Formats: sequence, structure tokens, C-alpha cells
Amino acid sequence: MKLLYITNQICGSGGLERVLSIKASYLAEQLGYEVHIITLNQGNKKLFYDFSDKLIYHDIEISGNYVSSFLQYLRGLKKKVKTINPDVISVCDDGLKGFYVPYFLGTKTPIIYERHASKNIIKTSDNASFLQKLKLKLIFSLMHIGARKYDAFVVLTNYNLSEWDLDNLKVIPNPLSFKAQKISSLKNKKVISVGSHHFQKGFDRLLKSWKNVLEKHDDWILEIYGRADTNIYQEMAYELGIENSVRFHPPIKNIQEKYAEASVYAMSSRSEGFGMVLIEAMAHGVPCISFDCPCGPKDIITHEKDGFLIPNGDIEAFSRTLIELIEDQSLRELMGKEAVKKSEHYVPESVVPNWDVLFRSLITK
Repeated sequence: MKLLYITNQICGSGGLERVLSIKASYLAEQLGYEVHIITLNQGNKKLFYDFSDKLIYHDIEISGNYVSSFLQYLRGLKKKVKTINPDVISVCDDGLKGFYVPYFLGTKTPIIYERHASKNIIKTSDNASFLQKLKLKLIFSLMHIGARKYDAFVVLTNYNLSEWDLDNLKVIPNPLSFKAQKISSLKNKKVISVGSHHFQKGFDRLLKSWKNVLEKHDDWILEIYGRADTNIYQEMAYELGIENSVRFHPPIKNIQEKYAEASVYAMSSRSEGFGMVLIEAMAHGVPCISFDCPCGPKDIITHEKDGFLIPNGDIEAFSRTLIELIEDQSLRELMGKEAVKKSEHYVPESVVPNWDVLFRSLITK
């Protein structure tokens, strides 16, 4: 089976890159696929995650103004797809152009779209203006037009199904990105959260909750790992007077070690594409607390069994539940054991074969 992934760049530390590294590598290493990946302006940038040596890379270089760049991309894409001649094409591009790849290529080869984001993630503010809302409505309309052209449109959660009025929908969750080498003792006075410093990740909500926690447990530490383009949250921590108990770190490859050192995972997101970090924390036996945001947490966490789901935006309830987990180690240990069991549903051996089944079903149509 010759499979082609079309994406942007895979050198970043984001969730899409991590998931693609796992899926593409598994398909090549375990299922014998010939896997090609087309990127855009990747050049010789070093990959953050580990990809199999068996993968074959193709890069499209573009420059100039928008029109010129777009035309260069179209020509480059058509040329490379014709040369590769894949059995199946899978598009991993959350941008608007990704929705129109079937129109660009005009090929009879089965084409799949992988949606790694919820529509809610496109939202940039709780107080969007009328024009911003109108712009989003137009973007979503254009997305739907393009999405109908795909042979299959794959989303990550059952909630995502309600976002798309399509007949070609499939649900396949993300696979766990690593096998946990160590289970947390849950004894360290440490809460962890992982994600880029974007509005959607809701770290402002987490910091406000943490201020409440410190009123009772000022000996605990909150560690946040993720890419920061500004110092907005560091400044907020100072304004709240909690800077001595919050530590900000850049993305690291060995995040597994940090999960294993934590006693609680806190997800404060306003919305999620899936919530891979929840599964990663669970694999290390770390109980999770998350706002019940769209999409992902509800599909992953069983409330009061392997974690807690808090009404989205209820900072006081989030704080109370964090305090409950901090004060009750027996509860942490009980939930941690259940969390490990839950994470086993997402190992690559359980998830990636679903892609193999989908690819083969489209070829034999």
C-alpha cells in the first residue's frame, strides 16, 4: 500500500505533528506501508518528534506574494502527486486550502481528510465582534463545501460528528504517542499542564484557579510546558501574586518524565481538538481534571472514575476539585489506576489498524 500524507510542516512540537509521527511510523514499520509525506516550506528544519527512517519526504518550496505562492503550491502539489502515484491520499491541513485538495488534484485516487481541530479552536476570543463572527461563518461555509468532495472525512471524537453535516464522516481517535516507562507515585506536590500559550488553552483560567488552591496549599507547584510567543501568562502570574509557585517551561521531548513526576494533570482549555495530553498523563497513572469543553475531554475522561469533568468556565468548581485531589492521596491513587486502564484503549496497536481498514475499504470500492 502506497500512502501519501499532505500537510504543512512536521517540524513543530504540536499535536498534529506528534500524531502523524506515530501513525505514519506505525503504518510503515508494522503494516508494511510505503509512506510518503508532502510538506510545505519545510526545508532542512530539524524534526521535533521521531519519525521512522522508512518514511519518504517531499517538500514544496514557495515564495512571493499570496497569488504567486498559491500557484506555485498548486503546480508543486500536482507534480509530486503524479510522481508518487499513491493508492490513497490523506490530507492533514487544518487551513482552508486543505479542504480543497480534491478540487486541486482532480484525481480518482481516494482522498481522506483528517480533521485534527474542533471548529471551536478557530475562535480567538470570548468577545468576538460581529465582523469576526461573520468571517467565521463564511470560513465554515467554505469548509463544508470542500469537505463534501472527500471520500472520507475523519474526526477525532463523537462530539465532532455534530459539527459537520456530511455523509462521509468517520470517527478515529488519536493514538497514544508513547508507552509509559514509569507510573507516577502521586506523592510529589506537583500539578502539571501541557500546551502552547494560546487563548484556546485557557491558561488564564488555570492561573486564577491556582490562586485559589494556594490559599490552602501554598507548598504545591504548578508546572506548565509549552511554546510561548508572549509573556502574557508569566505577567498574569505576577499580577495574581502566584509567580513563586508557577513554573513555565518550553516544549520538551521527554515530557513522559514530567508526567511521571506529577500528581495531578490540569486541563483548562476552552476547546480542544482531542486532548491527547489527557491520555498521555493517564498512561502514567496521573488523574486528570478538565473543563468539560468541546471537544475531547468528555470522550476520554469518565467523570469521578479516572478524572473529573468541570462545567466549562467554572473556575471556582475547578479550584475546589483540584484541592480535593491534592488533599486526598487515596483518591488520586484510585483514579490513577483507572486512568492507566483507560489509556490502554488508545495504544497504537488498537487505533492505527482502524486507518488500515479505512484505507483498504476505499481502494476496493
